[in-house]
Amino acid sequence: MTTADCAAVATVRITGWRTAYRGLMPQTYLDGLDEERDAAWRREYLARGDTSVVNVVAERAGEIIGWGCYGPYRDDGVGRSADGEVYALYVHPDHWSTGAGRLLMAELTARAAVDGRPGLLLWVLEGNDRARRFYERAGFVPDGGKEDFDVAGVAVPEVRYAMRLSATAAAEARRG
Repeated sequence: MTTADCAAVATVRITGWRTAYRGLMPQTYLDGLDEERDAAWRREYLARGDTSVVNVVAERAGEIIGWGCYGPYRDDGVGRSADGEVYALYVHPDHWSTGAGRLLMAELTARAAVDGRPGLLLWVLEGNDRARRFYERAGFVPDGGKEDFDVAGVAVPEVRYAMRLSATAAAEARRG
């Protein structure tokens, strides 16, 4: 992902939130998401040069249709600081079920394996059945972690999923 991609990534992310999280989060919060503000934040973040987070995009016919990122697990006292965390994975709803999400997840998983991460974790809204099925098909399993995500003063429950990465996966990722 480059700074030139930030506006398209903001569109993918916000359109994805508004579609996937309808009925799971306060609608006023979703309606208030601002693509320009999101894109500006991403440009500022990339300008800081933080290389601990890997951002990747999926393109089709020159158009960005998906985005994902991973980095170190934000250890919450569970002793998984060596693991990686998928912070985000969004595909524009017009491109759901086209394989773009699978390709993004494969890229993030491969990069985590190459980086020597023993596992990957992610948080998903408990009520987001579509995403949960996607992550389970990708090899993630719920590991019992639960927490509430505060959205405009409303507690939205999340569950943690985990995937162990093997030496074989790292070798395959390196062959790429």
